[in-house]
Amino acid sequence: MKSLNNTIYLPLERVDSEHCAMIVDKGLGEIPEIKQHRVELNNHRAAITTDDPDVAISRSVAKIRQLGYGVSTVKQSFPVLNLSCASCASSTETILRAQQGVLSAVVNYANSTAQVEYIPGITDPQRLRTTVQSIGYDLAIDETPEAAEALASLQQSHYRSLKRRAIGAIALAIPLVAIGMTPGWMDQAWAKYMMWALATPVVFVFGRQFFVGAFRQAKHRSANMDTLVALSTGVAYLFSVFNTLFPAFWHSRGLHAHVYFESAAVVIAFILLGKLLEERAKSNTSSAIKKLMGLQPKTVTVIHRDGHHLQIPIAEVSVGDTLLVKPGEKVAVDGTVTSGTSYVDESMISGEPLPAVKQPGDPVFAGTINQKGIFQFKAKKVGGNTLLGQIVQAVQEAQGSKAPVQKQVDRIASIFVPVVIGISVLSLGLWIIFEGSAGITHGVLALVTVLVIACPCALGLATPTAIMVGVGKGAEQGILIKDAESLELAKKLDTIVLDKTGTLTEGKPEVIDIHWIEPQSQELRNILYSIEKSSEHPLAGAIVRALEDQVSFLDEVTVDNQPGQGIIGNYKGREYRAGNIALLKKKNIAVGGRPQRWIDEQLKLAHTLIYFADDNTLLAAIAISDKIKPTTEAAIHNLQSAGLEIYMLTGDNEETASAVAKKATIAHYRSNMLPADKADFIRKLQTQGRTVAMVGDGINDSNALAVADVGIAMGPGSDIAMDVAKMTIVSGDLSRIPIAIRLSKKTVATINQNLFWAFIYNVIGIPLAAGILYPINGFLLDPMIAGAAMALSSVSVVTNSLRLKWDTTFK
Repeated sequence: MKSLNNTIYLPLERVDSEHCAMIVDKGLGEIPEIKQHRVELNNHRAAITTDDPDVAISRSVAKIRQLGYGVSTVKQSFPVLNLSCASCASSTETILRAQQGVLSAVVNYANSTAQVEYIPGITDPQRLRTTVQSIGYDLAIDETPEAAEALASLQQSHYRSLKRRAIGAIALAIPLVAIGMTPGWMDQAWAKYMMWALATPVVFVFGRQFFVGAFRQAKHRSANMDTLVALSTGVAYLFSVFNTLFPAFWHSRGLHAHVYFESAAVVIAFILLGKLLEERAKSNTSSAIKKLMGLQPKTVTVIHRDGHHLQIPIAEVSVGDTLLVKPGEKVAVDGTVTSGTSYVDESMISGEPLPAVKQPGDPVFAGTINQKGIFQFKAKKVGGNTLLGQIVQAVQEAQGSKAPVQKQVDRIASIFVPVVIGISVLSLGLWIIFEGSAGITHGVLALVTVLVIACPCALGLATPTAIMVGVGKGAEQGILIKDAESLELAKKLDTIVLDKTGTLTEGKPEVIDIHWIEPQSQELRNILYSIEKSSEHPLAGAIVRALEDQVSFLDEVTVDNQPGQGIIGNYKGREYRAGNIALLKKKNIAVGGRPQRWIDEQLKLAHTLIYFADDNTLLAAIAISDKIKPTTEAAIHNLQSAGLEIYMLTGDNEETASAVAKKATIAHYRSNMLPADKADFIRKLQTQGRTVAMVGDGINDSNALAVADVGIAMGPGSDIAMDVAKMTIVSGDLSRIPIAIRLSKKTVATINQNLFWAFIYNVIGIPLAAGILYPINGFLLDPMIAGAAMALSSVSVVTNSLRLKWDTTFK
């Protein structure tokens, strides 16, 4: 919230102590634009007083994040209405970014959405909407289901209106062309007036949107595609009207009074037809989202406590409700089976075509399909919190993001229209200079043609349509891509770094044997169980499962986690350790001697060893097995065949790491790696000029995932890993990674093709339209042909992107 004395309040995250508040306050003091500052710990906010709010806010947020804390922000996606070209999107994005409290804004012309990150209290959706409305566009800020339906209805209405206008314009343009092209008719007195009558409704009724849009832009001293169309057709129409009413002006100068009614009308008709085809093609690029949304049923059967069944809308389902799923029905929300047994098609999540058996206690996910049997389940996650909801949100955000190359295109698009207007006026001037009064007709024709042919739609569609299709294609394959930058960067990968547990292996460790060195007692088993029960590590979970039927939990045990090594427990003043060899070496606890033979045997079998010791003595060693995934070896082979160098990093000992690497056919590996060691190893590879992907699934991988050029999380792993990573393999199947890289290469190739054709079209088209060939062979480009070429360029770019959607090689 901002007050009149320029004091701005920034909501803070993770600032929960006086020490944290002191660090943030000191950091704010280093920003010269801030006059006064204080951290209000009770209100969880920072107050800054400044005369330069925009600079102070951005620098404050950057400084707070640099210190390891956060500013509470909101990320929202808003449909943008009335966009007609890439310049419109660029103008909208620019004005959103300029708003106080907005940290980032990306407007995607291909799907007409704005993704905005802003600080609540400083700005809000209504203020953003008012700002966008001031330049002639609009934001749909209401997120209720009713508003979504109203927006969909509005979009359908817009499409139907566009279709009617395109058909009407074409119907009137055909007789216009017939009159203009039929020998002898143009010499008839009625011809010009008939053409005038036919052209007027095409230009000012069916083409009204272009003139309204151009007027709005002019009010804000801006220009876009509407400006080009309105100027070109308006000039052609008015020039023709003048020639129809005052032909003597030209006859007295020995010139013929040409009219270009048919050019103005046909340009409008072609542009409307092109926009219609473009809208249809653009809707196909977002079909992945529509398919995902279609996976969720609209109604569900809820079972009340008395056993009564009731059909309710899915929006009314609450956490804890018991739902019934019959054969052939879709699972509505995420939950756990409470009764019944069935087979469920989970291919949309796992990519596995065989149905998974579901019994009481098993999880089920929204969007999956019940094959056989009837079961009941209790709702655990509903709405956007379901796995399907998170997938839809991730795909929407990724489709709305921009690839790095798009930033350069946006800069070009922002100055493109003014440059084109300048070229068109220059063309007119040069014709008049070199041909005098006789060149006015050719000059006007050149001006009109340049304005028509240079509409920047193809340029604006080139990158986002390819990104939308690529991200959607990835979602269909169980590959969630966080943003366009990672999709573009994946093609450059030359090194893949793999975590072991949960990535190469199943991530379902089981205790094979517990070898007690000292005589075991119930108390020692209870201590071991209580220590491991306090850990979230998968290996600790395996030990807990192995002991839980024969032990009791000790409340008196306190623990201290040692990341990458294990856990230290304290019971009745005595210290106990459960972890790897490094944790024991800290206390100089010997591992050799009597158990060495048993240890060697377990290591040869690629078992992971967890050691349990007290202050100075090894008490037990626990052998744990985690099977390598069936798809691992083939996936590694495919990656190596693609020329990628593979490294395996693990916190396991040398012997286990070596055995697993050999089974997985990985030549390079590192053992005894702490989380910080993994991140340092990736940095070392990057300093050698490598582009590195890190693949992991655990909390201990999050640092390495963040450091890597492309972090790839395994879906069944931790939420933190998935939050940090740039890509997520939903099923956890390593064989999806070669597909992701191939998808990246094809998407980037499609972007490059689109940009090439969009640029070459303008590079060739604009000089031709200006009349560069006229001195050589007398060729002048007709505005009607220019209009058709402009429409075709946009459609061809979108169609080229759709080729990726129809690609059947991603299996």
